[in-house]
Amino acid sequence: MAYRDLHEFITALERAGQLRRVRESVSPVLEITEIADRVVKAGGPALLFENVQGSEIPVLINAFGTLERMCLALGAPDLDGVAARVQDLLEFKSPASLADKIRMLPKLADLAGFFPKTVRSGPCQEVILTEGFSLADLPVLQCWPDDGGRFVTLPLVFTRDPATGKRNCGMYRLQLHDAATTGMHWQIHKGGARHYRESLGDGRRLEVAVAIGADPVVTFAATLPLPEDFDEMIFAGFLRGGPVEMVPCRTVDLEVPATAEIVLEGYVQPGELRREGPFGDHTGFYSLADDYPVFHVQCVTRKRQPIYHTTIVGRPPMEDCWMGKAIERILLPVIRKQFPEIVDIHLPFEGVFHNLIIVAIRKAYPGHARKVMHGIWGLGQAMFSKCILVVDDTVNIQDLSETAWAALNHIDPQRDTEFVLGPVDSLDHASRLPDFGSKMGVDATRKWPGEGFTRPWPEPVAMSPEIRALVDGKWERYWR
Repeated sequence: MAYRDLHEFITALERAGQLRRVRESVSPVLEITEIADRVVKAGGPALLFENVQGSEIPVLINAFGTLERMCLALGAPDLDGVAARVQDLLEFKSPASLADKIRMLPKLADLAGFFPKTVRSGPCQEVILTEGFSLADLPVLQCWPDDGGRFVTLPLVFTRDPATGKRNCGMYRLQLHDAATTGMHWQIHKGGARHYRESLGDGRRLEVAVAIGADPVVTFAATLPLPEDFDEMIFAGFLRGGPVEMVPCRTVDLEVPATAEIVLEGYVQPGELRREGPFGDHTGFYSLADDYPVFHVQCVTRKRQPIYHTTIVGRPPMEDCWMGKAIERILLPVIRKQFPEIVDIHLPFEGVFHNLIIVAIRKAYPGHARKVMHGIWGLGQAMFSKCILVVDDTVNIQDLSETAWAALNHIDPQRDTEFVLGPVDSLDHASRLPDFGSKMGVDATRKWPGEGFTRPWPEPVAMSPEIRALVDGKWERYWR
């Protein structure tokens, strides 16, 4: 089921008992964060704050904050079903014969239906303001006490490649500087930052449009680590089972989701930088203040009764952890397409996406685990993985207790650990230099003679199936 807009998703959350309306007056400065942080960590519902001080616009937060709500957002009963659809898409083969082509026509039509559809107008332009607006009218949160200001944390930032015209949609935080400018937190490895660097050559303004509050699949798509130049709106169309309707902006040559709640149109001037941050980030630490491009807002469009969709990040577990879990499951087929020996992957919440990835493989030859490590370090944004732990496929890596038990029993630290140098996440405050540092791989698979291990490898302790069957059904009565 595809939602037309954020309002439909809110209705679905409410029907499922997954939304709480808060009618008391609350402040967007710190107070909403403290409430939401407690609710997130308690596994509580999405919150719709209807009386936010300083703004007439309600605030939605924690909409993706559990596995159940993440599935509801994607319109799927579970994430495995979404992953299966991705797997089916990856198995698509070009038809070889006329009969094959005829049989493939329905599927080809389905594929064409994923592409964005341009419409002349949309609800996001019910109100158009080219003057007299102020970003301070939006209920933008200051999340943590030492933040450099108020930050838009769920923006869909649209740009075009100055050379090719290809669209990129990423999620980059925006710090409010004043009534009409924000920071643009383009980390060096991101698509928007690449467009910005390309615009430096001729000094022309890079046009930017920012949508806030789209349908949940479109918002989620902006977070996906897709291949470079792959249009996020196409993948959003695939996930939602129908095209994303896009409407041309009023003052820039870009399109935005037609049913978005709020849209900011403007530009970034190459070479113009301003101090941005600090910001309490998803690592659980403040990312340091630094110089970033400035986004000049020329026009604000919105619905007549918009909702401001936001999130907070900080020490996990947080709402974004469940978005990360969805990315992990949905993109597993993509990783397995390139590395078929991979059985499963797991990014524990405590690893905040880039600090730890656990991989289970079907080991087929000596050194196989190290081949997988280096393959992952060469795979898109997975290159940021600071620590990679590889285990055998007999280990359930979704169970951290079992994983730790197996890994710690299997490794000889000196033999099984290797270090490499390369790019690291911009938010890694421990690296020796910004964006560059070391990474660690640990081979926790059973070692083979071909890897220099000639001792017998012991089997794990386990009871015989016959005795287990004998005790099944009666053991509880001995202690309950």
